[in-house]
Amino acid sequence: GTVDVGETVTAVVDGAVRQATARNHTATHLLHKALQQVLGDHVHQAGSSVDGQRLRFDFSHMSAVTAEELAQVEQKVNEVILQALPVTIFETGIEEAKKLGFTALFGEKYGDIVRCVQAGDYSMELCGGTHVANISQIGLFKIVSEGAVPAGVRRIEAVTGLSAYQYTLQKEQLVAQLGKNLKSAEKDIISRVEQLAAQNKELEKEIGQLHAAASKNQVDDLLSQVKEVAGIKLLACEVEAADMNSLRDMSDMFRDKLQSGVVVLGAKSENGVNLIVAMTKDLNKQGLHAGNMIKEIAKVTGGGGGGRPDMAQAGGKDYSKLAEALGLAEGLVAAQLK
Repeated sequence: GTVDVGETVTAVVDGAVRQATARNHTATHLLHKALQQVLGDHVHQAGSSVDGQRLRFDFSHMSAVTAEELAQVEQKVNEVILQALPVTIFETGIEEAKKLGFTALFGEKYGDIVRCVQAGDYSMELCGGTHVANISQIGLFKIVSEGAVPAGVRRIEAVTGLSAYQYTLQKEQLVAQLGKNLKSAEKDIISRVEQLAAQNKELEKEIGQLHAAASKNQVDDLLSQVKEVAGIKLLACEVEAADMNSLRDMSDMFRDKLQSGVVVLGAKSENGVNLIVAMTKDLNKQGLHAGNMIKEIAKVTGGGGGGRPDMAQAGGKDYSKLAEALGLAEGLVAAQLK
């Protein structure tokens, strides 16, 4: 719409939003004091933001606030809220305010007359913002996050009043759903999770052992495919391996079996193909280099890689080209020997 000269305009403050903002603003004053009590007098406000949803408070501190320290701060603020201290607001001269013990924020510019906000005998700050009449109106105070901003400054975000209740309710619902999924009473959730983690670790160990056994069986079966190129043993073949670590373990087993030789392995992966070239170090003295070989082999499958003279690995995109890539091994060994 438009506004014309001479029109009468009525401005209306949203009472619910203003009251929620006042709760959050007064809570920043209590938070400031609690942080000084828990972390030390070096803590000073370095910025803040309040609205009807939550509060943000930046403060000077060189390290992350621990979970135990955050719990202490949160408890102190809530204990003070329960004291139902009155919030007194008055104006006076800047020098008089300092004599009374009111805290002025570093970097802020103040006039000769300042506005003093005092929560009982707990918090005394110079402030121009909206505040509750009694700190009991803040209701519940909950810290939702703590983290770094720039160097030497930490940031806490918190909620109060109805927002704090809703935040707590969401946590309760999450715990209830977790208990339902785990088929466990809420008091037993932690022990149930620990039990499942232990079972999962044991199953992973068993799977690893099965993979190792399967790899060993493949090694024994595939050794019959070893060729000789100019007197050098070469095994180039496709194998089944869950990941690159499994492929690397398998290449080590083949290399140990050969005692002196070159191993070129390829295995299908989620994204295409995994490749590895491994050789005994005595062959490096004859000019063979695993890193140079893997580059040429991987190129055929649309990938790339590299590594040490005795071991190199790579990934490729096109599994259908794996047989062609492995077929290069014999020629590459012969070429490097020349």
